[in-house]
Amino acid sequence: MTQFSIASFNVKNLIGPDQEYYRFQSYTPEEYAWKADWLAEQIQTMDADIVGFQEIFEESALRDVLAKSDAGGIEDNAAHIPGPNKRYRRKAIFRKLAYSPYTDAALAVAPNVNDGGPGQRRPGVAILSRLGFVGAPEIIQDLEDPLDIGFGPMGPEGGGSFRLTRLSRPILKVRAPVGSHVITVFNCHLKSKLGEFVRPADGSAPSEIDLTQYDAVGRALGGLRAALRRMAEAWVLRRAIVSELQAGNPVMVLGDFNDGEHAVSSEIISGETPFKNYAWMLRHDAKTPRDRYSEAEDTQIREDIEAVHLHSAERQFVKKSARDMVYTAAFGGVYESIDQIYMSRHFLPDAPESIGQMDYFSVLNDHLTDGSHPEAPYNKLASDHGQIIAHMKLKD
Repeated sequence: MTQFSIASFNVKNLIGPDQEYYRFQSYTPEEYAWKADWLAEQIQTMDADIVGFQEIFEESALRDVLAKSDAGGIEDNAAHIPGPNKRYRRKAIFRKLAYSPYTDAALAVAPNVNDGGPGQRRPGVAILSRLGFVGAPEIIQDLEDPLDIGFGPMGPEGGGSFRLTRLSRPILKVRAPVGSHVITVFNCHLKSKLGEFVRPADGSAPSEIDLTQYDAVGRALGGLRAALRRMAEAWVLRRAIVSELQAGNPVMVLGDFNDGEHAVSSEIISGETPFKNYAWMLRHDAKTPRDRYSEAEDTQIREDIEAVHLHSAERQFVKKSARDMVYTAAFGGVYESIDQIYMSRHFLPDAPESIGQMDYFSVLNDHLTDGSHPEAPYNKLASDHGQIIAHMKLKD
């Protein structure tokens, strides 16, 4: 049996001190030190073999955090690993007794091609792997061929179209060797729900952001732009996923989806869930009301859909444990999961191509509040996301 863990961590604006990343936003040296220590402790607690990070402005800051995590983990190992000189006040109840440093781990960082100067920075993503990489990491952001989405002939002027030439943030793709297998891992950070407004030609601020002159319709249009972009980015990711699956490669997808599991964008990434029976359905080429798919066609259709369908680690955990709630984000009284780990059916125990399964799913979210409770104020230096970890076991 080969065991490994894979995690997703939106670190929230990781950059060194005294650097303006967004307008008028930066960390003092003291604030950065606090944030780096907090992130290091979270990484140490996660202790995952593969970690996908989002909101990385600087590789150097991430390496600084990893060094702090290793230093703290090594110090804890010396204090708590069982030995004849220990008083055993701390009992180890999980699989790992010791923290494994990332000293020799591989790190791939995908900077954002939209990144600008001070106050106009744009974050990228990264993947850390104790298991190393097979081949060179790949970055998907600028599209060689623009994505043109036509809406068909709806009316005399047609239904319109939408074009995407660049993703808001990069998608990072790596291949990681795990046991005798090589797993393709995608890390993404899709466009947020924050409205996207068009800046006037004279360079002035969009009128929709002036809340003293509240423009409900204009702000709704900004939300529409953001949703269109997020779903188009999800499709670009889906295309890359299907290519890997059709090549026979096990796939895991993680990151900040900025949407829940049942949102359209998330379902684009995961693919359709097959119906239990297509034999009752009217054929696509039906000539009479009795033209239905055959039993053999039903089997084929369900297999074709399931072969490229991804499965939520959180959903598997909830079904297995009968747990009430998992959440990775909180805002305005709404607690939801927008950070996900999806996996191909290679990681389902009863699937034809099964190479293993998920044993457990962890979420670190005790630091999250929506800021509405005075006894638990939101800490701007900590991440505003929970961290999720899938604990996997392969058959070899």
